[in-house]
Amino acid sequence: MTMNNSSREQGRNRLIDELTEDLTPVRAFNPRDGVALVAGALALTVSGIAAIAGLRAGLGTTMPSPYFLIANLLLLGVGLAAATAVVAMAGPRVGNRHDAPKWALAMAAVLPLAALASLAGQGHVESDMMHDAAGWRCMAYGTVDGLLAATAMVLWLRRGAPVSPERAGWWTGIAAGGLGSAAYGMHCPVDTLAHLGIFHMLPVLIAGIAGRIAIPPLLRW
Repeated sequence: MTMNNSSREQGRNRLIDELTEDLTPVRAFNPRDGVALVAGALALTVSGIAAIAGLRAGLGTTMPSPYFLIANLLLLGVGLAAATAVVAMAGPRVGNRHDAPKWALAMAAVLPLAALASLAGQGHVESDMMHDAAGWRCMAYGTVDGLLAATAMVLWLRRGAPVSPERAGWWTGIAAGGLGSAAYGMHCPVDTLAHLGIFHMLPVLIAGIAGRIAIPPLLRW
């Protein structure tokens, strides 16, 4: 009986050795590293915009307009709230909730609604939007400038195990749109409510939809 027990014990030890033979130690999974990765991507994006397009005149020396501050702080808030949620999604926990980006998005939605209401009151919503060349340019660059942050978040998510790739893709896109548009806002010299409320907020919607479609296939595990 003792020999049988000893044989079974040796068999279990051999099985454990075989299972762990190819395992290698990995660095601890710390959410702060994910936040630092996104922050680094945002800093590089702003630096790139400053080097290529330049920052808006007077930034840092004169007081920006209230619309500039409101729009860019809302975009930054949406981007950071969504990015923090994305970082948390890589390490799922039971009962995890991500309400912060929902509230930030709800607050940011006030600005485009106010811009549309203002234009509607003047009776020329379509003409103002269609002929705002600077606005379409800001929308395009604000969306593209979120790609570096999106890449950082996708790399972080692939290190973890997001329970819902669809939700992770949605919030990754929203975070990238918010951060990219806020970054490009450091260059844009236009401060009108219609311009900031519509064309600087559109990248959040566009990138959110793109993230929901394109990112989940990259996160399957």
